[in-house]
Amino acid sequence: RALREIYLKGFEIAVREARPWTVMSSYNLINGTYAAENNDLLTKVLRNDWGFSGLVMTDWFGGSDPIAMMKAGNDLLMPGTPNQSKAILEAVRAGSLDVKVLDRNIERILNVVLQSPRFKGYRFTNKPDLKAHAEVTRKAASEGMILLKNENSALPLSSDIKKIAAFGNTSYDIITGGTGSGDVNEAYSVSLADGLRNAGIVTEENLKSLYEAYLKTARAGKQRSRGFMMGSVPIAELNVNSDIINSVVNMTDAAIITIGRNSGEGYDRKNEKGDFQLTDTEQDLIKAVSAAYKSKGKKTIVILNIGGVIETASWKELPDAILLAWQAGQETGNSIADILVGKINPSGRLATTFPVDYKDVPSSSEFPGKVLSQTQTQPAREEGMMSAFMRPQPSEITYNEGIYTGYRYYSTFNVPVSYEFGFGLSYTTFELSGLKLSSAKFRSRLTATLEIKNTGKTDGKDVVQLYISAPGKSLDKPAFELKGFKKTKLLKPGESQFIVFEITKNDLASFNPEISSWIIEKGQYTIKVGSSSEDIKLTSSFDVENDITLKKENPALSLQVSINELKPYK
Repeated sequence: RALREIYLKGFEIAVREARPWTVMSSYNLINGTYAAENNDLLTKVLRNDWGFSGLVMTDWFGGSDPIAMMKAGNDLLMPGTPNQSKAILEAVRAGSLDVKVLDRNIERILNVVLQSPRFKGYRFTNKPDLKAHAEVTRKAASEGMILLKNENSALPLSSDIKKIAAFGNTSYDIITGGTGSGDVNEAYSVSLADGLRNAGIVTEENLKSLYEAYLKTARAGKQRSRGFMMGSVPIAELNVNSDIINSVVNMTDAAIITIGRNSGEGYDRKNEKGDFQLTDTEQDLIKAVSAAYKSKGKKTIVILNIGGVIETASWKELPDAILLAWQAGQETGNSIADILVGKINPSGRLATTFPVDYKDVPSSSEFPGKVLSQTQTQPAREEGMMSAFMRPQPSEITYNEGIYTGYRYYSTFNVPVSYEFGFGLSYTTFELSGLKLSSAKFRSRLTATLEIKNTGKTDGKDVVQLYISAPGKSLDKPAFELKGFKKTKLLKPGESQFIVFEITKNDLASFNPEISSWIIEKGQYTIKVGSSSEDIKLTSSFDVENDITLKKENPALSLQVSINELKPYK
């Protein structure tokens, strides 16, 4: 059920609605079988249930058995190795691999080739409009940044703030993207210090020189990790003593502290200092700088230049403002500065939950799992292959939380969080009103309409979120689930906009693995509309009069062992 409702759902939406030409099978095992060798996944679900008709390729050096991969539905093994070619030829000659499978693979590959612009003679200029692309990057980045705290309107920076002390390694060495396929092949990189300068704000020069010298020395002494997915060895945060902080506070109007984290392909995050937790040096820096600037009546802003969730509960009360900037590409520094000076009003919202403590995460007792025995081995590396793609012995993780992952868990089991799913602040305020449903009874679909008004003094955008609580009779249900969200246009003070959500059968359906079917249970459904999963402004309800079996799927990906899945009120 969790696979169908949560983990596969995003891929299903992409395949059904966007009709992609290609899909890649992943590295991991699912219920004991590599995804690349999983007929249930690549044929029953992807092709038969979702109607995918394109080309499936493996991830680089994915899977183990090339024959099993082809039979499962992979058309192209990437990047292709001599051992794989030899095994395929031997299997065809021995009769264990039907040549019809090869014909099918080749046909699917050729269909993609024949559709390609290159095959059709498209003439590219090789002169992309890099300036326009940079503008898109800059705007997209700022649209996704999230204001987590803004005490006493610390942001946007007032016009009398001319000089800032920028603390933190990544104020000068910004992280633009993750490792491996998460990396950004940027033409240039705008640091936070550069972005502030471009916005007309000076950074304290002595502090800047201190950090730049430290980073230069640290890079020279660090050996770069080898391999596509490895990136650079993280540089420990500079330990800035109290004498430096106390001297800088008198020469600047405000302080910024940037906390950086890199992560990406090929690595699991860890619950340790320097990853999920802040290091002692980072904690001390936030405490010391916040205290020094507060004593002078000046503001401290923390910028999170990170790729995933970190612990915030232990220190978030110290600074005046916190901006989650993510890893925003080559224009990161300019995008951050646009928000800091008020050129852009932040309108990003959290697509994840920031827990109070790692132990509050429902999968914390299982992750990162236990290493499997040598019965599940990786294929031997062939001469000349990149070592970066040699994966460690697989680990087994049991998803005991079932469907209760993320906000579904925290809301259903009333677990306090640091920042909830959907959260994000603005420089203005909004009011939601007039929620109306097109019908009190659901048949095939209905609409929910409401009005949103900018009640503040600044132009801004809001993200209206619609959640639905469903009756849990034959299947237990989360407290509510997100079923729609819409960002408004840029609303001027006093301006309103009507928002319309359409609710379909698919939005109400849950997957019953016992009958391999999507079902809608009869009963009362409650619509909750608000600005986050914990900030619900409006509610309404409608009835489903009869149980509905929406569609039956091919039985697939069933559990091979019994697990004790988490249940509410147990």
